[in-house]
Amino acid sequence: MSTPFTESAVGHSLGGHTAAMLAGMTVTSRADGTVLDRRDERVVASVIMAGPGDGADLAGFAAEHYPDLAGTRFDTMTGQALVVVGDKDHNPMFTDREDWRADAYHRSPGGNKTLLTVFGGEHMLGGVSGYDANETTDEDPERVAAVRALIWAYLRSALVPGDPAWSRSVAALDAREHPWGSVETRTSTAQGQPG
Repeated sequence: MSTPFTESAVGHSLGGHTAAMLAGMTVTSRADGTVLDRRDERVVASVIMAGPGDGADLAGFAAEHYPDLAGTRFDTMTGQALVVVGDKDHNPMFTDREDWRADAYHRSPGGNKTLLTVFGGEHMLGGVSGYDANETTDEDPERVAAVRALIWAYLRSALVPGDPAWSRSVAALDAREHPWGSVETRTSTAQGQPG
């Protein structure tokens, strides 16, 4: 007997937009009103790093240059997700709202969402970028390593039932004298566990 094949989706910025779509976020075309739904049931958990927020709050510049982002909605995103945001990731060319990039957590239904807020993190979260690229405004290799470790722990616990990596990592973060971030979870299971 074979077991069902499961996957995860991880993306940063517009890659986070793609990961959110696989978890059930939809995009409505401004051109013809077509609703694009790319939900994939094989994806057990998504990680959305600094992804775009709700299209209703898109600023004029972004709506003009990236019109399909204006149709982004999270009201059908029921899939499990870790949403990673920097608390300094605000660009008025995209929105006036400072918490816009956390919309995948705040505006989606269901209790299987987790928000990781990275203190001092800008859009690149310390250096998340393309291979051999130097385009971050908040370079911090330790921050990038910490974000990576927490994402791996999240995925391990989401994909391997009973694995304690996530709860242990959150406990270690909370126990630091000066935590580099905070975790908020909406779930029906124990606090700190992926839903």
